[in-house]
Amino acid sequence: MAHYLVEAKPHLHKLKSLRERLDQGLIKRLKPFGNTLHHSLVNARLKPDGFAVWEEEDYCSPPLAQERAAVLGEFFAKISVKTTREEEGWNEVGELPSLWDKYTF
Repeated sequence: MAHYLVEAKPHLHKLKSLRERLDQGLIKRLKPFGNTLHHSLVNARLKPDGFAVWEEEDYCSPPLAQERAAVLGEFFAKISVKTTREEEGWNEVGELPSLWDKYTF
């Protein structure tokens, strides 16, 4: 399994819709990646430059291909990934504020 530190610019006008999908469990239901993506997005962090960042487990080539097609491409731009080890990505961004603390709906 591969782990990535994902950085992406949220489409701010669509974050409310993404949060609603997360709260309703719609992302979690997507197969085969829903549970992992749900966990990652719920725990996403916000960098000072406005980019969201999170760790993601993925098996696709290119990385996050299915996730981009189903969810990420709709809600984020400028998506980049960096290979990391399990939990190292979260450790790297864990001190940042939650994406959802800044954007309450």
